[in-house]
Amino acid sequence: MTTTKRAYVNAVVGNYVRLPGTPLHPSRRDRQLAGALHDRGIPLRVVWAAFVLAGARWAIRSARQRKLETIRTLYYFVPAIDEVLDTSPDPNYVQYLATKLQPFVAEKERAAAAAIPDHAR
Repeated sequence: MTTTKRAYVNAVVGNYVRLPGTPLHPSRRDRQLAGALHDRGIPLRVVWAAFVLAGARWAIRSARQRKLETIRTLYYFVPAIDEVLDTSPDPNYVQYLATKLQPFVAEKERAAAAAIPDHAR
């Protein structure tokens, strides 16, 4: 794996595991999919926008809507990546959603930090 591809994969899976509802650690298949996204030439900004759109849909729900199942794989975001490629959402809207999603990301980061044993910190 080239240095550029490794950096891309690390960026994708690093952002993926920060999202609410996702696992704390990526699977081997998640890393393989991130590599395939690199090979397809999908820009990181597209992947990030897809994470924001799908992550907001998952996390920001009315009290009347049922809570969605935990996201188990990076493959959950493939339709959102295709959507971003097809529709090119307004960057201001994506940034707005990213701001709305930030408290959920911060909560996930706190939970991840709490899961690290004291001797590993």
